[in-house]
Amino acid sequence: MVSILYADGMVSAMERSEDVLHHPADILAWYLDAGVDEAVGEEPLDRYALVKEAQAKRAAAAEAMLKDARAEQEAKPATSQSRGGPAPVRPVRPEDTGIGEEAMKSAVELAGAAKTLDDLREALDGFEGCPLKKTAMNLVFGDGNPDARIVFIGEAPGADEDRQGVPFVGASGQLLDKMLASIGLDRSAVFISNTVFWRPPGNRTPNSGEIAVCLPFVERIIELIDPAVLITVGGPATHSLLAQQGSVSRLRGRWFTYETPRMSHPIAASAIYHPAYLLRTPAQKRQAWSDLIKIKAKLGEHA
Repeated sequence: MVSILYADGMVSAMERSEDVLHHPADILAWYLDAGVDEAVGEEPLDRYALVKEAQAKRAAAAEAMLKDARAEQEAKPATSQSRGGPAPVRPVRPEDTGIGEEAMKSAVELAGAAKTLDDLREALDGFEGCPLKKTAMNLVFGDGNPDARIVFIGEAPGADEDRQGVPFVGASGQLLDKMLASIGLDRSAVFISNTVFWRPPGNRTPNSGEIAVCLPFVERIIELIDPAVLITVGGPATHSLLAQQGSVSRLRGRWFTYETPRMSHPIAASAIYHPAYLLRTPAQKRQAWSDLIKIKAKLGEHA
């Protein structure tokens, strides 16, 4: 026999069945009075298991990216020998890339254990799984407001960023600051980071393996800040975070959703041209301005 505590004391459900069963509105009112205002499902949901499952999938996806990167290197023509003949292609071993399964597992575990951005930065500072760290001067973690409503993720640090340890401080960073100012934002209102946290030698584009091993940390930044809007800046960030095919010119101006198992809700996400590209191609600034207006409007929707 199920008993319910009413205002007049503990009585059996059977004794009150005639009153209750004939008045469903009273049942709902009783639930509201008791503080029950949301239905969460008939079966319990183990969110800890979901997180572990997502971490395993993330590690598997990253390992697949590493294999693709190795396959790309194997497919590239080897440098010519002095006599003009092609040099034999040497198989690319996992140790050649400096990134292996243990590095990926470590990245996932360290990122998942971080409870704050300071924890995450400290974890990255001690992380040895990305070969870019060996050639860079400084860790370039992020800059801005840890409670920002909008997060920008770019490509990779450049020479100026490597020297100062701060993202987007060179010529492209100055343009990004102007772009933010045009819609009433500055670095005190946003958070800025990159897909990798160390400068690739010669300012080259980071390869798939380097992005893959940094991705758990990038995702954790977004999870910890929990912004309303995510903006990917340039191709590498757009492809790795939004998982969309095509160039930025085809993806910009469109809105997608971004979510990880640790996030309580999906967030709006879009792509913009990298400021470095705009410096080389000023004709595209008109489209960039159109994208900024849409970003401002989207932020207004989440005010």
